[in-house]
Amino acid sequence: MLLDQLKSQINGFLKANREQKFTAQNMADGLHMTSAADYKQVVNAMNALVREGEAVDQEGRYQYNVNAGYVIGEYRANDKGFGFVKYDDELPDFFINPENTLQAMQGDQVRVSTLKPSASPDRGPEGKVEEILSHAYERIVGAFSLGSEAKNMIGELRISDKKAMNFKVLVNGDGLKPSDGQVVVAEVVTFPDKTHPRELVAHVVETLGFKDEPGMDILQIVYAKKIPSDFPEYVLADAKKIPSDVLSSDWQGREDITEQTLVTIDGADTKDIDDAVVAWRLSNGNYHLGVHIADVSHYVTEGSSIDKEAYNRGTSVYLTDRVIPMLPRNISNGIASLNPNVERLAMSAEMEINPEGRVVNHRLHTSVMKSHARMTYDAVNKILEGDVFVQEEYAQLTPMFKVMGELHEILYKMRKKRGAIEFDAPEAQIIVDDEGKAVDIQLRERGTAERMIESFMLAANETVAEHFDKLEVPFLYRIHEVPDGERAKSFFEFSKALGHPVYGDPSKVTPVMLQKLMNDIAGDPAEQMISTMMLRAMKQAKYSPEPVGHFGLGAEYYTHFTSPIRRYPDLTVHRLIKWYEKHGYGIESQAKYADSLMKIGEDTSTRERRAIDAERDVDALKKAEYMLDKVGLEFDGVVNSALKFGLFISLENTVEGLVHISNLTDDHYEYDESHAALIGRTKHHIYQIGQKVRVKVLRVNKEERTVDFILIDPESAPTTTIQVDTKDNGKFGKGRNRDERRQNERRGKSEGPKQKRGPLDAKQGQKRDSKRNF
Repeated sequence: MLLDQLKSQINGFLKANREQKFTAQNMADGLHMTSAADYKQVVNAMNALVREGEAVDQEGRYQYNVNAGYVIGEYRANDKGFGFVKYDDELPDFFINPENTLQAMQGDQVRVSTLKPSASPDRGPEGKVEEILSHAYERIVGAFSLGSEAKNMIGELRISDKKAMNFKVLVNGDGLKPSDGQVVVAEVVTFPDKTHPRELVAHVVETLGFKDEPGMDILQIVYAKKIPSDFPEYVLADAKKIPSDVLSSDWQGREDITEQTLVTIDGADTKDIDDAVVAWRLSNGNYHLGVHIADVSHYVTEGSSIDKEAYNRGTSVYLTDRVIPMLPRNISNGIASLNPNVERLAMSAEMEINPEGRVVNHRLHTSVMKSHARMTYDAVNKILEGDVFVQEEYAQLTPMFKVMGELHEILYKMRKKRGAIEFDAPEAQIIVDDEGKAVDIQLRERGTAERMIESFMLAANETVAEHFDKLEVPFLYRIHEVPDGERAKSFFEFSKALGHPVYGDPSKVTPVMLQKLMNDIAGDPAEQMISTMMLRAMKQAKYSPEPVGHFGLGAEYYTHFTSPIRRYPDLTVHRLIKWYEKHGYGIESQAKYADSLMKIGEDTSTRERRAIDAERDVDALKKAEYMLDKVGLEFDGVVNSALKFGLFISLENTVEGLVHISNLTDDHYEYDESHAALIGRTKHHIYQIGQKVRVKVLRVNKEERTVDFILIDPESAPTTTIQVDTKDNGKFGKGRNRDERRQNERRGKSEGPKQKRGPLDAKQGQKRDSKRNF
């Protein structure tokens, strides 16, 4: 049955029985769709109805959506009083006039009705907020100050989240009575209304410490992002019950691979080691690659207190000088960490790879392993570079590392051939002192060892995904969808305007098209500009039960299997592998997870974005802190974005700051959207992405995480004959809608451009080894 026809049938049934809830199994039985393939069709159709807003999924039970006809989305506020509601990654946001906002705040979940439909495909409809479904700021973190002009209030709160800094938070006396200067958590009891549109009332429920105490700056971000930072006592108590060594009973049903020369390769400071690798040449000219992953699911059982806490966290969070782990440390750094010379339980992916880089045979199984060496990237890089002293130190392992290097080159060439897109943006490590103050920023170099481990993890992730996709059973994938046609078209026009056309149909864009463009512009002055705009045109990677592949990697099949210590989706994938191995692939076994995978994918994707936002905010905070004593100093930089309100400049150490349009005083500058450039009306100087400039630090605000620059010698900027195109036609020439661009301008004034993460997934935080890049 066609998907649209099946969706129509199911939606009609749910609507006729709107008071009831049904599982996918109920629906399949009612439709007499009893084969395994039919059941998967029913699951896909019901999940599609959820995505389209026609149905709601309540823990695997589906029901007609009584809000059908309205739009549910996230409110995004503008300082001028109007706002937007983002409700779909593909469609333009709703525009909300000031009188129709219902005083919603940034991040609120709202129900919106349509007042005026979209005037054109690139402009959003106008809407009205009918109801605030949930408030983003039910709890607020900030510094308390004594005294208030308002009656019955004991003081005020300065919000640490800059998206809400314009609101006044009055503190009543119903809760704790903090001291002046203490950082507190306050629960909001009164939200903005027509009478007090910029005012909230709250009472204090927790004190965190004084604002000048070491680490308090990061802790405020952690609390503001609602990231669980402390494990409940009952979770820690349950974690302590887990043995610290592999028990003899754990060997049952597992392969003994302790004699294989497995090694781990990580950064020198890594403590949660979740993958080990081994490789050798086969007699037929192929290669054996073993990727062996810590079997976390053996210890973190489904539905346990530890599991529920891990799901709530979703991922480990890496914040400059600390890690907030997904699992208690006696698990993540102990029994589940593949430390050297000790037995550990593993989930193994063993692959036979031919000289063209194709996996021609594979096995997935549980095992007991032993790491024979805890290697660092630095050491393996030196071995691969021919350092005889390090080679002698690891004489028994050096031949294997050379085989691994060969295999990596084969896998890399294979990925390039199929169109995988490589983005090598510089990464920075922020160095802090004992007080947590940023004292240095060091650039990280990715060597062959980092890229090699990346190749091996990619191979394992793809192999696992392909294995289960071909079985046609419910599974959890890591997907990166094809760029939206309109955004791809806008990018194609932008690249062509710079003299580098993309050959192909933007409505059918492929990784090969973009990879060819990247090859053509390598070393060209426009390289950074085009690669940056390409990233902005792409979608975010996410988790989903739909196997649509990974566009950026050029991979038809992809999942996350290799990091169950720090990512909940990987833990889920391990459980799925074990479940199907034990129970088979029929309808009954499929029903176990079919109804829950969509929800797991959505929740873990949301928590991943929460972690990325926190990591980005902490990086910006610490970079601003590092620049505090640099006011008045000059630096070389590169234009990272040119927007209507100014230029964002990236320094060589990755610090980013703004040259506001008001500080471009040598001319009157206008923004040309088709070239993403600021152009002087009289002198015709031009500023574009990738352009080198010299700047002076004008001011730094740590609390707002901002750095302001002024240009040195603006007269040396290149000139252009481009006639400024000031048409209101989108981000890249033709964009999503005018109001979204206004929002970006507002957002940029306070915090810089919110660039989309690249297609190979976010490079997050302190543990930025190669295994975090995809």
